[in-house]
Amino acid sequence: MSSSQYRGQLDRKRKLRIAAETKAGDLRSKESKHRADAASARLAAEKTTNATTRKSKLSKAEREDKHAQAAGKDASAAQSKASGYLREESALIIKVARAEKTESDAAERKRKREQQQAERKAASDRTAMEARLSQTESVVRSALRDLPEPKPEKLRVLMLAASSEGDLRVGREQKRIRAAVESALHRDHIEFDVRPAATGADLLDGITKFRPHVVHFSGHSDDQLIVFEDEQDEAHPGVVVSARTFAKAIQATDTPPLLVLLNSCNSAAQIDDLVAEVVPFAIGMADSIDDVDAINYAAQFYAAITNGQSIDSSHLSAQVALELAGLDGAELPTLAWADDVDPTTTVLVTGTGI
Repeated sequence: MSSSQYRGQLDRKRKLRIAAETKAGDLRSKESKHRADAASARLAAEKTTNATTRKSKLSKAEREDKHAQAAGKDASAAQSKASGYLREESALIIKVARAEKTESDAAERKRKREQQQAERKAASDRTAMEARLSQTESVVRSALRDLPEPKPEKLRVLMLAASSEGDLRVGREQKRIRAAVESALHRDHIEFDVRPAATGADLLDGITKFRPHVVHFSGHSDDQLIVFEDEQDEAHPGVVVSARTFAKAIQATDTPPLLVLLNSCNSAAQIDDLVAEVVPFAIGMADSIDDVDAINYAAQFYAAITNGQSIDSSHLSAQVALELAGLDGAELPTLAWADDVDPTTTVLVTGTGI
């Protein structure tokens, strides 16, 4: 039997004992009262001179004695029951203690058994983990032995130029950029893929094949579109590509560019969306810009980049070149960047490549 069952029996016996003791006490009180009434009646019988009264008092005394005797007998029986319940309580207290000791010992044995099982499982898990780590390390060491040392990359610039109506000097811009780069400190660490008369197909082909770090566009644009050329030899209106489609084309590669430079009129309105969704950095023209200013900005920007300057410093240097040429500050090109990058520390060309 469990300790809780023994405790239930103990509580019931305690209640029965208390009830029996209470009943015995009440009966003893009645016995005492009856005996006192009997004594009072006898005393009154002794004092009276009237025979009839004396006889009545003695009769009352006898009745009270009988009541007292009956109450005393019942009180003794109730007290005897209370004593029996007390003995049973004592025996149950011992049984409760023994049952609790047995249950405590069983719980401790179970705890130790579960602890041993947990320790054995933990040891087995550690052994298995160590074996997996050892195997992984072996595979990694083997792979590292077979891999060549990483080589620095050149900065790859995809240069797209479009002037379908022949009104822009995009060829002159490309020539000035090359000349500026060739006289810079790290000229051997930059590579160009030049696409004159660029079409939409040139954009996609250059993005996926050349995998450029920088996409440079020269031509016509506004805040919502860019104008590419069509496959025609004569002058023509060009092919309008929305800013959204252009951004999707830039993004359609496993290795998106780091920078998009839109050297075309009113393109600054497009750069916030580019850095929010596509590339870390973007540059656009805040207003209309003529050929000479666009060429000067691009030449100075790439010269600074190739001299190992950060994107921010190169942009500021190119802005100053325009101000020195007399361009108003409100018309200067704009640089935008994503929240998780720093243009003041991002360098695209160094002595060992990007």
